[in-house]
Amino acid sequence: MLDTTDRLPIDERACLSGIILAGGRSRRMGGVHKALLPFRGEKMIHRQLGKLKEICSEIILVTNEPRTFLPLVDNNVRIITDFYPDKGPLGGIHAALSLACHTNVWVVACDMPFISPQAARTLLAVKTEGDGEAAVPYFHGQMYPFHGIYDKSCVERIPYLFGRGQFRVNGFLDAIRCVKVEEAEFRRNGIDSRFVLNLNTPEQYESLLALDTQEAADR
Repeated sequence: MLDTTDRLPIDERACLSGIILAGGRSRRMGGVHKALLPFRGEKMIHRQLGKLKEICSEIILVTNEPRTFLPLVDNNVRIITDFYPDKGPLGGIHAALSLACHTNVWVVACDMPFISPQAARTLLAVKTEGDGEAAVPYFHGQMYPFHGIYDKSCVERIPYLFGRGQFRVNGFLDAIRCVKVEEAEFRRNGIDSRFVLNLNTPEQYESLLALDTQEAADR
């Protein structure tokens, strides 16, 4: 088993781009943009930016609503839009990989409240020390492309997929050399597996708030 414990120190952030995908229309969330939902006293977008800044020297926000986010983020956060409109999350990944400055790119979705720099370091170590073009969490037989670490060169595969009418992110993972990192590897490094959690509906959001309040009361 690959030992990724404390393999990547803080100064590795000079080699990592951090991406937040915020291009969805939040239909299942009742039209409320998920990046703007409050959690633990701050907007989700601000919580995520704080986490990315711990290990990323470059941060990119991909959105089709740049005017919404311009007043909310620092000048050092790059805001970009899709090159291929209306292609879903894979269109956002394409734009991010195309414009990222660094070879290694950490991609998260804007509706993930527990993104983890420690988990990203583990994934980066796996990708760096192996021959994969990406490393993604793999829990209970399911890949989690959002929170994965991708090589910038993977972008070359995406226009080909679009040309064949393939727009699913999992189809993209099938088209590249993707290393699956099992839950046990993260647990071995003391990382809470909730970092892959995402929110799609008001019910999921309310359940998260209730659980978080209960956990805080129990501490």
